Amino acid sequence: MSNTTFLSQLIDDLLNQFPDSFSEIKIVLPNKRARVFLIEQIQSKINKPIFLPEIISIEELIEKISGLRNVDSLEILFEFYQVYLSLHDKNSEVQDFETFSYWAKTILQDFNEIDRYLLNQNHIFSYLKDVEALKRWNVEPSDKTNLIESTLDFWAKLPLYYSKLHEHLIQKKIGYQGLLYRESILKLEAFSSTITKPNSIIFAGFNALNKAEEQIFQFLSLHNKAQLFWDIDYTILQDSYHDAGMFIRKYKKEWKQINHKPFHWISNHFDQKKNIQIIGTPKTVGQTKIVGNLIEKIKETNPNLQNTAIVLGDENLLLPVLFNLPESVENLNITMGYPSKNNPAQLLITKIFKLHINALQRDTKNYTLYYKDVLDVLSHSLIKPYANLEQLENLIKHNNFTFFSHKKLLQLYEQYDKSVLFDLIFLKWDLLSQNEILNQLGKILLYLKSCLSNESQEEIITKTFLYSIYLSINRLGTFVDQFDSDLSIKGLYAIYKQVVENAEVSFEGKPLSGLQIMGVLESRVLDFENVIITSVNEGKFPSAKSQNSFIPYDIKKEFGLPTYREKDAIYSYHFYHLLFRAKNVYLLYNSDNEGIDAGEKSRFITQLEIDFPNHITKNVIYNPHLPSKAYQPLVIQKTNDIIDCLKEIAINKGFSPSSLTSYIRNPIQFYSQRILRIREVDEVEENIAMNTLGTIIHETLKDLYEPYINQFLNVQSIENMQSLIAEKTIYQFKQVYREGEIKKGKNLLAFEVAKQNVEQLLIQEMKALKAGDVVKILYLEQNLTCELNNKKFSYPIKISGNVDRIELRNGKIRIIDYKSGRVEANSLKINDFVDLTKDIKNEKIIQLLCYALMFLEKEEYKNYEVEAGIISFKNMKEEFMPFGLGKGRGIIPKTIIVDEILESFKEELVLLVNEILNPEIPFEEKN
Repeated sequence: MSNTTFLSQLIDDLLNQFPDSFSEIKIVLPNKRARVFLIEQIQSKINKPIFLPEIISIEELIEKISGLRNVDSLEILFEFYQVYLSLHDKNSEVQDFETFSYWAKTILQDFNEIDRYLLNQNHIFSYLKDVEALKRWNVEPSDKTNLIESTLDFWAKLPLYYSKLHEHLIQKKIGYQGLLYRESILKLEAFSSTITKPNSIIFAGFNALNKAEEQIFQFLSLHNKAQLFWDIDYTILQDSYHDAGMFIRKYKKEWKQINHKPFHWISNHFDQKKNIQIIGTPKTVGQTKIVGNLIEKIKETNPNLQNTAIVLGDENLLLPVLFNLPESVENLNITMGYPSKNNPAQLLITKIFKLHINALQRDTKNYTLYYKDVLDVLSHSLIKPYANLEQLENLIKHNNFTFFSHKKLLQLYEQYDKSVLFDLIFLKWDLLSQNEILNQLGKILLYLKSCLSNESQEEIITKTFLYSIYLSINRLGTFVDQFDSDLSIKGLYAIYKQVVENAEVSFEGKPLSGLQIMGVLESRVLDFENVIITSVNEGKFPSAKSQNSFIPYDIKKEFGLPTYREKDAIYSYHFYHLLFRAKNVYLLYNSDNEGIDAGEKSRFITQLEIDFPNHITKNVIYNPHLPSKAYQPLVIQKTNDIIDCLKEIAINKGFSPSSLTSYIRNPIQFYSQRILRIREVDEVEENIAMNTLGTIIHETLKDLYEPYINQFLNVQSIENMQSLIAEKTIYQFKQVYREGEIKKGKNLLAFEVAKQNVEQLLIQEMKALKAGDVVKILYLEQNLTCELNNKKFSYPIKISGNVDRIELRNGKIRIIDYKSGRVEANSLKINDFVDLTKDIKNEKIIQLLCYALMFLEKEEYKNYEVEAGIISFKNMKEEFMPFGLGKGRGIIPKTIIVDEILESFKEELVLLVNEILNPEIPFEEKN
């Protein structure tokens, strides 16, 4: 047999059989999509005007035989809910639609399979009920819980649900696929009698048939009303273990009553040389990149990409594949539906639903909004370019709003009346009817559509996404009318999810020219010269062994219902059918077997390697280029501009102790913060961060001690402070944490921790005063400066910084730095100053000595002994922990900071600053 396509061969055969009555036959195909390709074949072979034969799908034929209209699973779900409500007393516990839909969808799938395979429903339902009862055979009647009773009652009611649903649907002359098949069998003889022309029904390109289809095919063929045209390869058909031929092999063997008729067609496709390339690459994205490269290669010899198809084993790859196609691809046809659950417009509507549902659940009166819900909507890719709401987003982050009323939101956005999109999104839903809510959502989608043009492929795709969800919203409105007007917003969202789950995004294209992109099922009956198949991995192609059914595997096996074995055989046939007439085949798979996006090479590839090794011309794994080093530390050379910036800091602003330790920790961090002046982006703190908590404690202590500056403290002053702890702490929380929630959860605990830390310090202060300490507060949050002069510098270097507290205690000056984290006293001790500024573990010592260096510039305190230390709120038992020179067992450190200590420290400080200013030493990242 030649390498002509199946559809071309089919038309040649039919034109020979029916030269004068070609238009009187009826051609039945596995799906609707193949119709346009079949018409193209007819046009290419007939040069005169004729009436086309009737070309229909098997579903359309079953509709015609049964006399019922096939409706989709969503409409059936609603019809089933009406039946469910009619069978339950309104006073009993009736499930809402959302709860009902969880189990009803699975039951409807089982009803569909039972009918498609013409099983005795009462028999199988009784079997299922007995199985459930056997699971609990040892439970005494007195021990049966309500859950067990309700479970057994559910299985007992299945026959009633089934029979009442059938009656209801037949009365309305509608049905699901299985019901139409069952009715077709009852009316098959009557339908057959209406066919006057022998063998005029042509069943073409079928593979896996259900029991009802088997009976229809055999009956019509036996009575010379129909012909069957299969498409199978001899090698696959003869191999009794090959899954791709499992169904056709079975029909050829078991359909004895029609075995005397010719069996069309068994071909020898694999006798002809093929170029099959097996290409593995890590991760899904790698496959889409390779697809683009392969299309470029094919275009070199086939500029229009005629007879070329990309078959997606994973339909979620559609968008990545589209974005990786070469710009030179002009004609493109997508003959597949893209799942609406991945549609960006659908994700936006879901976020808007979530925002309003959560607002109503929290506080119906004030319509309380959660900042994450608001920002999720504002930052969505479809909203952000057109809403012009950056000011509102920044206000929420800057003021640390976590929850706020709808009224507050309007106040924050001062020009909200100028933004149509803002009004549409944030209009309160509490007083809107269901249809008004849907109308509001529709307006949002239409507004976004009006913002787009048709100038780029990306905008055209976005419009398609918006239109798809707009249709789903309109369809939802028709279903809402079936329910009472008191349907909640949450219930409306539940129905929306059902609508979207059954919707697909349909793309327009040119089906007869250019590159074809399709899913696996859309490839049925079609043949291409160049085929690229993606995601040829276990769990993708073939798909995973999931079983969404209440009927266990062993019962399915017992009653002849399809299991994952039959599902695998269907995928196997589709896979090999794509190879039958193809000359160039590229099988792409994910070679990375670790991580979230892991993959395992499909068994189909392994079987192909064993069965047809002579056709495989390439079997490679493409890995991305990996550098010799996993990460190269960042190095920034000091340009003249950087040197000028450093000079400006050194002379005017001054190097702060924290900036110096920042350089020690990581020079790149110093470069980012001090040279580039990059500050952290404002983010909402839902829970108080440690640095925020530290700021609150610092500021509270400053507020409490400030009235007593330059005064000697006494017991009365401490008691006065203690009485103000709660007031001052809450005030600082509001100043620092702004609009953040502090009355519950972790933030309430943080508030109590802050109060406790302040109180603990005041208790220690009280004990010291009672023990005879004489304390005078000199400065709080005092800015100190000094100049560092050295022959290594061409100009004086300014050191500047703020110290938390300086006091005169028992005749000594204490420079105190508060730390909200844990600090150990031993970490503030050193034996010498060698390489002090080389190790970040010395950062606290460097800060303390910088404070001392700056403070001792003040002439009025030069005659005082000075100590510099830390009070750690997580190590309060140590009280004041001073810097000390001398470390080790039995060594008493020197805590008084004398000139010799400062001179030694200055030497190290000069080395550090000189390194920072040295144009020959770059900023180099530290791990």
